[in-house]
Amino acid sequence: MENSQKGFIPVMLTPFLGNGEIDYNALTQLTEVYLQAGAKGLFANCLSSEMFELTDEERLKVISHVIKVANGTVPVVATGTFGGAIDKQADFVKRVNDLGTEAVIMIAGLLAEEQDTDHLFNQRVFELFDQTPGIAMGFYECPVPYKRTLDAWQLKSFVESGRVIYHKDTCLDLEQIKQKLKVTEGYNKFGLYDAYMVHAVDSLKAGSAGLSCIQGNYFPELIVWLCDNYNDPQLEEEVKRVQRFLIDNMDVMHNVYPVVSKYFLQKRGLNISTFTRRDVGIFNNAIVKDIESLYSNYNVLRNDLNIAVF
Repeated sequence: MENSQKGFIPVMLTPFLGNGEIDYNALTQLTEVYLQAGAKGLFANCLSSEMFELTDEERLKVISHVIKVANGTVPVVATGTFGGAIDKQADFVKRVNDLGTEAVIMIAGLLAEEQDTDHLFNQRVFELFDQTPGIAMGFYECPVPYKRTLDAWQLKSFVESGRVIYHKDTCLDLEQIKQKLKVTEGYNKFGLYDAYMVHAVDSLKAGSAGLSCIQGNYFPELIVWLCDNYNDPQLEEEVKRVQRFLIDNMDVMHNVYPVVSKYFLQKRGLNISTFTRRDVGIFNNAIVKDIESLYSNYNVLRNDLNIAVF
């Protein structure tokens, strides 16, 4: 996704009503929060969206709704591969593309089995390309059903095809990311977005196009601030403080996610339930206290940094 400025692309949540149906009013409000915070794009129908708990028709309706709310202000990418034969996956990729997405995202772990070789994986990717001519694509190294990460040379071969413009990286290895950035340098339509906040600043300095992380489902404006200011020498200490805040609260934000992020958004004033279709564990009083503390500490941080909340 071509952009001259570093950007944040949120991995969007799907709000549900108490009865488990999708809450489109809350989805509108949530999309607007991301946009008002300064997101450069939106990743709909991803793992944070509980994509595996949605039907095909729900997936398409969610993506379409997000595109409608965004109204062309930012590009929207969305997952389009959910396993099975390549021709079946290609059909759904086309349906997602027809909604008006900027790129259709491939789940790396659904294009080949865990025991399959990289050679077979590469074959299946190019087979999918052949069956979806002209459609811009992207990769997501999703941890479900298993995490298959791409090495630098694999990624280069896909980017060289002209078909891949987006990559959500979850390898958690800064040296691997630097390698990927080096071999894809010069492909201006391509962007690598890092999911791992532990090395977020170093990743941005190395050339990542931006960040795509679950922390943006708590405080998107903070991730935008980091993308905007990571390399400002006058804000070096503030940037270090933000990085430390993200690292120190990593476990809190991953525990029974996305229930915890929905609760955090409630505290921010969003009319969103904590309902999730996925079994993520028990949202107990101890976890509530952790999130209350996170909310309080975040408000101190954002006030010190003069960050507005929408």
